[in-house]
Amino acid sequence: QVQLVESGGGLVQPGGSLRLSCAASGSAFGLDAMGWYRQAPGKQRELVAEWTITGTTNYADSVKGRFTLSRDNAKNTVFLQMDSLKPDDTAVFYCHVVDNRWYHFWGQGTQVTVSS
Repeated sequence: QVQLVESGGGLVQPGGSLRLSCAASGSAFGLDAMGWYRQAPGKQRELVAEWTITGTTNYADSVKGRFTLSRDNAKNTVFLQMDSLKPDDTAVFYCHVVDNRWYHFWGQGTQVTVSS
């Protein structure tokens, strides 16, 4: 079983920045994907950014050029640097991990609010 510890959400003004982190632990299996999804009120959960074992990182079109996903392999941790935040980025952000058995795990979510 994978445990995910998320941190870094909060309230920020438009144009500001936040950095989310997610640390995965507790699994004896390798990780095939690790990243972030988000869900805004009344909307479906959507991909924000995710690294995959193929070496690619996929970004939602709406965040390209503003958000950057990075990893600390030794610590099984991913970071989401979010710059130039907009009110439309307001959502609950969820860490998402897929292990090499293709089991999916979700964090509890961290609120990001962009408002003046």
